Amino acid sequence: MKRRGMLNSHISKILADLGHTDQIVIADAGLPVPAGVPKIDLALRPGLPAFRDVVSELLQEMVVERVTLANEIEGNQKVHDWLKQELQETERNYVDHEAFKEQTRQAKVVIRTGETTPYANCILHSGVIF
Repeated sequence: MKRRGMLNSHISKILADLGHTDQIVIADAGLPVPAGVPKIDLALRPGLPAFRDVVSELLQEMVVERVTLANEIEGNQKVHDWLKQELQETERNYVDHEAFKEQTRQAKVVIRTGETTPYANCILHSGVIF
């Protein structure tokens, strides 16, 4: 058994396989997952696990070069402010929600949380350690 870090074996495998610019989507409970894109469903009940918890753990495990958010996240001020704080050194790209959903087709995986606040979704673009 791993001593620390990501215990979810499916997420650990995805993280280990990431290359530069690969994308991981962290999604609220309602974001549609495009056909053909693998989904890791962590949702247990509304709010569990929270979007913040999942993003926080991923930020401990991966190099994030850029994050893509839907413009509409500005209506979810708590989550938006939290993301800006957590990713203050990271380039942020904003697109409309329909374009965001279209971009999820390029993801290596969509990780579904139990989050039930609006537009609590992001696309993390993998960076490199060098």
